[in-house]
This record gives sequence, C-alpha cells and structure tokens, in this order.
Amino acid sequence: MWPGTAVRPVIMALFPAFAGVSEAPDSGSSRKELDWLSNPSFCVGTITSLSQQTEGATALASEGSPLTRSPLKSEPSDESDTNEKLKQASRKKKKEKKKKRKHQHHRKTKRKHGQSSSSGSEFDTDSEKDQLSRSRDSKKESEKVNQEKAAAADIGHCFIWLEDIQALTGETFRTDKKPDPANWEYKSLYRGDIARYKRKGDSCLGINPKKQCISWEGASTEKKRSHKHAERYFTKKNVGLMKVDGVAISRKTEPPSSEPVSFIPVTGSDDVVPSVTTWLNPLGIYDQSTTQWLQGQGPSEQESKQPDSQTDRENVLLKAKVEEFNRRVRENPRDIQLWMAFVAFQDEVMKSPGLYAIEEGGQEKRKRSLKLVLEKKLAILERAIESNQSSVDLKLAKLQLCTEFWEPSTLVKEWQKLIFLHPNNTALWQKYLLFCQSQFSTFSVSKIHSLYGKCLSTLSAVKDGSILSHPELPGTEEAMFALFLQQCHFLRQAGHSEKAVSLFQAMVDFTFFKPDSVKDLPTKGQVEFFEPFWDSGEPRAGEKGARGWRAWMHQQERGGWVAVSPDDDDDDPEGDEQEIRDKTLPRWQVWLAAERSRDQRHWRPWRPDKTKKQTEEDCEDPERQVLFDDIGQSLIRLSSQELQFQLIAAFLQFLGVPSGFGPPASCLYLAMDENSIFDNGLCDEKPLTSLNLSYSGVSCVGRTDQLGCWRWTKGHNREGEEFIRNIFHLVMPLFSGKEKSQLYFSWFQYEMAKVIWCLHTKNKKRLKSQGKNCKKLAKNLLKEPENRNNFCLWKQYAHLEWLLGNTEDARKVFDTALSLAGSKDHELCELSLLYAELEVELWSDLRGAPPARAVHVLTRLTENGPYGPFTGPVLAVHILKARKAYEHALQDCWGESRVSDPATRSRLISLAKCFMLFQYLTVGIEAAARVYEQVFAKLKGCDAPEGPGLEDSASPQSVGGVLEAVTLMHTSLLRFHSRVSVCPLAPLREALSQALKLYPDNQALWRSYVQVQSKSHDASKTRRFFDAITRSTKSLEPWLFAIEAEKMRKRLVETVQRVDGREVHTTIPETGLTHRIKALFENAIRSDNGGQCPLLWRMYLNFLVSLGNKERSKGVFYKALQNCPWAKVLYMDAVDYFPDEMQVVLDLMTEKELRVRLPLEELELLLED
Repeated sequence: MWPGTAVRPVIMALFPAFAGVSEAPDSGSSRKELDWLSNPSFCVGTITSLSQQTEGATALASEGSPLTRSPLKSEPSDESDTNEKLKQASRKKKKEKKKKRKHQHHRKTKRKHGQSSSSGSEFDTDSEKDQLSRSRDSKKESEKVNQEKAAAADIGHCFIWLEDIQALTGETFRTDKKPDPANWEYKSLYRGDIARYKRKGDSCLGINPKKQCISWEGASTEKKRSHKHAERYFTKKNVGLMKVDGVAISRKTEPPSSEPVSFIPVTGSDDVVPSVTTWLNPLGIYDQSTTQWLQGQGPSEQESKQPDSQTDRENVLLKAKVEEFNRRVRENPRDIQLWMAFVAFQDEVMKSPGLYAIEEGGQEKRKRSLKLVLEKKLAILERAIESNQSSVDLKLAKLQLCTEFWEPSTLVKEWQKLIFLHPNNTALWQKYLLFCQSQFSTFSVSKIHSLYGKCLSTLSAVKDGSILSHPELPGTEEAMFALFLQQCHFLRQAGHSEKAVSLFQAMVDFTFFKPDSVKDLPTKGQVEFFEPFWDSGEPRAGEKGARGWRAWMHQQERGGWVAVSPDDDDDDPEGDEQEIRDKTLPRWQVWLAAERSRDQRHWRPWRPDKTKKQTEEDCEDPERQVLFDDIGQSLIRLSSQELQFQLIAAFLQFLGVPSGFGPPASCLYLAMDENSIFDNGLCDEKPLTSLNLSYSGVSCVGRTDQLGCWRWTKGHNREGEEFIRNIFHLVMPLFSGKEKSQLYFSWFQYEMAKVIWCLHTKNKKRLKSQGKNCKKLAKNLLKEPENRNNFCLWKQYAHLEWLLGNTEDARKVFDTALSLAGSKDHELCELSLLYAELEVELWSDLRGAPPARAVHVLTRLTENGPYGPFTGPVLAVHILKARKAYEHALQDCWGESRVSDPATRSRLISLAKCFMLFQYLTVGIEAAARVYEQVFAKLKGCDAPEGPGLEDSASPQSVGGVLEAVTLMHTSLLRFHSRVSVCPLAPLREALSQALKLYPDNQALWRSYVQVQSKSHDASKTRRFFDAITRSTKSLEPWLFAIEAEKMRKRLVETVQRVDGREVHTTIPETGLTHRIKALFENAIRSDNGGQCPLLWRMYLNFLVSLGNKERSKGVFYKALQNCPWAKVLYMDAVDYFPDEMQVVLDLMTEKELRVRLPLEELELLLED
C-alpha cells in the first residue's frame, strides 16, 4: 500500500464466481441466504500490503536465480535485460528439460504458496506466455491497474493472477496476437492451453444436494484403473515359476472312523494350544513364539530343531542321508558299490530345494548347471580312487564323467593309460573301442580297424599266457568272439564289406581247417603260418573249389596242387547289369542308385582268376582286394564247440540266412541300422504259423537301402547265392546231430523266405520258379539217410507245400512224417503242433465246421500206437484220455528233474504249446489261459536263483527261454481268438503287458502289443506303460516301439484329415503328436544305448524330413555323425534328403575313409558316355 493513500476496505467474496451475487441488492431473505459467500474478515488492503512485501523479497532473491516463466513481464525499458535472461534460461532449459519435467508440479506448488488460489486451477507454459503478451497490450486500464503493472514489472518473475487485480470487470480480456495454426487443424484447443485442476468429487460446496445438482462436462474425475492382462504360462516370468519345485503337502493319516461327522475338521487345528491371557498377552491373541519374543526369550532347543515346513523336513532328511553316506565311506573306503551309490546320489541332492544353496536363488542356477553336478561327482570319484587304486569301475566312471570336461586327445591318452594297466579286461576294451568309434573329431576307419586288431591280438596273448603280469579273466573267449563280431559289423556299416567277409572266411579256415602241426603253437605263431595260405591265391571258404588250410598244407608238403581245367560255361556276369539305367534323372539319384547297386554286387572280395590269367593289376577297384595285413591281427582261437558253431551261424546270418543267431547284446544296438523289426510280414494274417526270421533290425551284407523298404528276402545275385551254397557244402561235414539239423533247417528256411517274398509281392512267375527250386532242395535233403527221420525238414517241407496252396499234398507229407515217428520227442510234438495250427487257420479262413482234423492230430499225439490218418470226428472218450495224458506229461517234465535237462526243457515247451491249443479247441480260450498260468507259476518258482536272468535269457536252454516261448504261444492264441470271434481285447492287452515286463527286448511281443494298442482311441494307458518300461530297463526296444506307436497314431490322424489328397475338417485332434514324437526321439538318444544306434538316428532324420523342416534335419544329421560317424547309411540318407549337400557329404565320407564305390569323377565320365 502506498503511503498517503486511503483505501476503503473492500470485502472480497469467498468464491469469486459468486461475487456478483453477493454484492447485488436483494431482499433481506435472499441476502441472509447468501451471507456465507462473503468474508467480512478479509480486506484488500491487507492482502495488498502483504503482496508488496512478498514481491520485494522475491525480486531481490530472483536476481541471482535463473529466469522462470511468469504471467506478467516488465515494461519495455527493461525488455533488453529480460530478453538476455530469457535466452540464457532457454539454453539452460534445453539441457535440464527432462529433470524439470519430473519436478515441474512440485515447483509450481511452491511458487503459488501464500497467494490466492480461489479457482484452484493452474496454467501451462503456453497460457502463461499468452498472459504476458496480453498484459503488455492492455493500456486502457485505470491508474490503480497501471500501478499494479509497475509493481509487477519490479517483481519481474512472480505469478500474479488475474483475479488479484482490483479493477475486475466482466469485460476484462486480453488479446493474443500470435496466431496458432494448430487451432485450424484440430477439433479443440491444445490441452496445454486449457487450465487443469483437480476436482474432489462431483458435487459443489454450498448447494443443497436434495434440490440442486451440477452437471460437469468432460471426463469423470475417477482415476482410471490400470487393467493388467493376465500373463500366460509361456511368458518368461511364468516359465521360471514352472521350473520351481512345488511344495509337498502332506497330512497325518488317521484311521477312518465309522461314525459320521457333521463337519470336515481342519488339519492341525486340534494341535494348536489355546493362548493364555497374561499381562503381556491381555487379549490372548499372541502365539507362543510372539509371547517369548516380548519376554526377550527364544524358543527352546528342542523346538528349534523341529522343522517348520515340508521343505525343512526334506532338507533334514537329505542332510541326514548325506551324513550317512559320508560316515559309511569313511568306515568302508574299500566298498566300490558304496562309492558308486554315493556318486549316483548326487543327482538327488542337486534336485533338492535349496539345502546346499550358496546364495538366494542358487537352487535354480544349480538345477540348470550340469557342470556343478559333474564336478561334485568327479570330486567323490577322485576320493574313491585314492582309496581303491586298482578299481577299474571307478576309473571308468571317472573317464565317462571327464568326457564333458577334457579334450578328445586328452581323453584318448587317459584311456590308453587305463588299457595299458588292465589289458585283460574285456569290458574295458569294449568301452574303449566304443569311445574311439564314436569320436567324430578323431575317427577314421583305418584307425578304428587297427584298434580292433590290437585289442583282439592283446586278448589272445593274455589267453595264451604270453602276458604273465595279467591272468585270463573268466569269460574272455566269449567276449573276444563278441568283439570280433562287432568288428565285422563295423566294417559292413562303414562300407568295407569285402574286409568283413574276408574276416569270416579267414576265421572259418583258422578254426575248422587248422593243420595238426600248428595246433600247439600260440595264436601269434599260428597266424604267422596262416599268412602263406592266405597269400597263396588258393580258394577260400565260400569260393568254388575251396578245400581248406589243412588240405593246402598237406598238398604243399607233397609238392603242390594239380592244375584243374576251368569250366567253359562259366562267364562273368558282373558286367551284364547296367549300372546307370536312366541318365535323365538328377545326378544325386543316379549316384545313389549306382552306389547301392555296387554295394549289392561287390560285397565279396575280388580275387584274380588264375584260369583267366588275371593278376592283381587287373582289378579296377583296389579297395576290393583284401590283404593279410587287414585281417591278421583279428584272428582268434575258439576252443569251445558251442562258439565254433556260433561262428558259422553268425556268418550265415551276416550273409542274410535266417540262422536264428543275433548279434551279442554288447554290440546289438551298434549293428541295428534298418527297420525290419517293425515288419510283421504274414504275422498279422497268420498269427499261429508265421515265420519268425529274427532279423533283429540288422541288415545283411551288401544292403544299404533307403529306410522304410521291405526287408530283403529275395536273395542275392547269382554269385552271392553260389557263395552261400558253397558255405553250406563246406561246413555241413564239420557238424553232426542237432547242430547239423539246425544248419539244414536254416538253409531251407532261407529258401522259404524267398517264397514268402514272392507271395507278398504277388509275383506269380517268380513264385513258381522259386517254389520249384525250394521243393527240389527239400527232396534232395530228405533223400539223405541221416535226414530220413529229421522232423524239422519234414515240417518245413509240409509248410512249403501249404504256402504254395497244395493243401492235400501238405497233408500227405504231414501224415507220412507222423507215421515214421517212433519216440514221442519234442520234434514230433512240434510237427504235430504245426499241422494242427495250419488246420485251425484254414478253418478260420473257410468259416466252416470246427477243425476236427486238428483235434485228431493232437489227440493221436498222446496215444502210444502208430499214427493213423484222419477218418472222422474224435470221440469224447479219446478227448478225455488225451487231456489226462497231457496233464501227466507236464507233471513228469517239471517233477523230479526240476527242468534241469535241456532236452526236458525243449520237450516241456512243445508239450505246453500242444496242450494249450488242445484245450482251446476242445474247451475254450479260458482253459488254454489256465494251462499257461499253471506252467508259468511252476517254472517261475522252479529255478528262483535264475530270476534276474529271466529278462536276459532268450535261449530254450534256460528257464527264461521256456517261459518266453510259452508266453509267445499264449499271446498268439489270444490274437487268433480275437481275430476269429467277437471278444474283448482286455485279456490280450493284459497278457502282453505282463509278458513285456518280463521280456522287454522281445521284438515279436512288442509288434503284437503295438498292433493291438493301435486299435484303441485312448493312448494314455499305452503311453504310461511305455514310460514305465523305459524307466525299468536299459533295452532300446521299448523306445523304438514307443516311437513307432506314436507314428502309427499320427498316420491314422493324417489319414482321417486327408481324403484324395485334399484337406478336410479335422475329426480327431492332433494333440501335439509331432512334439511328442520329437521328445521321444530326444529321450531315446540320451539313453544308455540310444546315442550309438544308427537305426534310431535314421528314424529321427526321416521323421524330421517328413515334416519339411530341412534346417532342423541338417542339424540332426550332423549330430548323428558326432555319435555314429561310421554308419554309411546315414551319409547316403543325407544325400537323399539334402541333394544340395551331396559334395559336402561325399567329402566327409572320403575324409573319414568310408567306402565310396562310385566317386563323382567316375560318375561324370559315365554320364558323358
């Protein structure tokens, strides 16, 4: 207030918006109603004096502070200084724009403190500048207004609101001379030019809510609630939560009470002790621990030891186990099995919820860190090896762990040290060979081949006693034979079939035709004498005119062989077949066809024909010649008669003859490379009489067919067939009795397999010629005096006539063979069983009268008199007598001898089969099932010590083999019954499930199980069963057939979805079958035997290619090479699936020394011709 100026106190309105109402003259009543709008204690003079004092203080303080935006500016005389300050402020404002924006609201609140804020609104930056320009342009105000402007100019930088100016009239306005083009473009003013304020509620102070209301325009003042979308399970946060172990919930198990309860009690509520009211707990709401804390006490020692949660209890138990292991290994440091159990226990420790967590969140890191687990296991193994320096198992476990840490070269050196210390350990040799064979970076065929030779020569020296420091361990000879077969299959899979066949040829001569003069020498000396025979050029096993090593040695002592004139009609058929039939095909298809053709024709080693004056230089492909250095180190001595026969059976199986001998379990999965294990053949149509050729997924020599092709049973070319016949003629005189009969049986079954192939392909022309040749062979074999009573050959000959459609001729053969029978041995039982089974299947096909002929055959088997042909239905009396005879015969078999004799076991199998079929035909399927249960119960408790061998033994010479054969008969009867009658499949499924739990590696049972379960729409039970079997066994068959079952289901779904190649509406949901199959493949590969199985990798690669994912398929191919670099079929599949990578794949084959029979350079020359 200026001195000397008298100012009349003006009563200001409390609410400026109602100022006019409060000052307008009105009646007394209305005046009283609006008296509350006026504030008598408020005078303008007071606020003016206070304003001047505040403005002066602000002006002094603002001289050294940066310029701020204000509604009013100084007069033009001060505009230059103000402009300079504005420029400085604008430059500084650009640098601190972000900081001021965060604290802008806070600063505005401080500036307005102490001033009138009746409207409660604020101005934005743009409106403040508009007020500055409007205040400069307003020159028609009163003197009091000019004084206020001068005061405002002195203040310079303070806010002065329009309402504070006392000359306030209704016509007060300001002119904005700065145009804003945005007003033309947008529908409303810029939001920054509109005053903002916060409204508390939708009402207004002073109105009667019953009679008056205010309608506010604009958006509601309610805060917008933030709508957070629920996060899905696949987000990063929730995926982490899913990996956290859940909290186990448990409750005390109480015996159920018979009395009904009126409410469900809360678990643990009865154990809570009610709180006692004290001066510390006056309301009784504190628990015991809180009361103790208020008293300054802690829990008792006993209470502190009790875990509070389920996690704590688990930690206590786990800690106790760890302490127990530590105590036991301290007390028994020599216990190897205890150390191994402690190592395996670390997996359980790492899955525990944070017992040994180093920091918070350490559990998740540890769960994902395989390296931490391996390091703990390695530390335990090192402690164990310190106490057990001579333990091979501990050192082997350490090497297997160090595969994740060490380089391949370092691992090889450690393996060599271990082998050097234990050269007599065959299991260690087998693992060492497998390790070197599966290391892609250091792999080459020649290196692994020489390593096999070193292994076998070292073990031979140990067996001979040449290495005095290490004695021969039990089972060395059998393990050496298994390693020899593993080497042969390795060479076959690598494409070097000539070397594998030469190894078998050399072993036949080295084992069966050894001269008497060298038998007493050690193996190394015998090999040195064998070398001249091998290099002499004389015919070897399988070649025409082969006489053997002994005959050659004797003839050499007498002056050499007599020259034999060659046959004139012998021609060279190798050049007759044209390798490239269609040159218009893509180059990769031409190469694949030619390569497979050469593999099929050139699997025999090339030998110079002396009758044609050929020399070694005449060979077009030097790789086809096999030198003695390639086989010399791998020759071993087999002294056991059983192993010698197994050598011949393995050689025949290697050539494709179904001899019934599969590779040993140690190398079975290494040799599996084709999917014949899923081929049922005639098994679906003839469940009782189908031939089980037992190929076991191992392809024969010379076959590198594409995955999915039918198992070859059409035979080799003419030279191959002659080679197999020569082998039979050479080895037949070496055996007698049962072994010779089995060789005849294998030969005839091989010829029958070709007939079955012709039946499957419906090639009538070839079927006629092949059937004629097969019958000729059978008659020639039966003409020999020693085969007159060979019921195996009679049985096969009759079965051949039946397959060819000659039913009456087959019956005559059966009747003739049965009339020749003398004693009732197991071969006669098998003959009668096949006769009855064929009659039963014929009856099911014709849907005629019950098979009375089959009942007649099974009834006459129990009679002592000679067999009589079928004349009519069997009388009921004879059926009762036959049933009693079967029961007594079974009692005799498992009676006093307790099935200890192999002949008794074979007879027991045959009798049980015949009795089950007899009961099925005369009573029903339930009676046959009771016979099976009776036999199973007797035999399972017969030899209890052999319990662990039930799963591993498949030979009829063991109790496990007897049970397996009887189980196969039982399931075959159930399958036949479900095929010919309407019955539930539950008994068959239950029988197959129980059998597979005992024999998880039986492929015939798995084929039946998958076929039966494929008819069910609910796959959950099948998946649970597969999961249980894969967890309980190390066999690979459950994984393979689980994958096959899911693929069959996927094919079924795709068949429903596609009609005539067009997509139709899905009627059966796919339910993630593709991802399930991928997961099965990945889990199978991580199993013990899956990583080195070529068949599994081929199936995985084929499945991914069928999905169309080329990039993922290439990744799986290279991953397969890391595990199986020796498998040539994998490389050929890659050429078939990825034609663009053909050159890269062939370069890899050449680098790893795999056999490439047709190089690309030769292919180009053949295409140009």
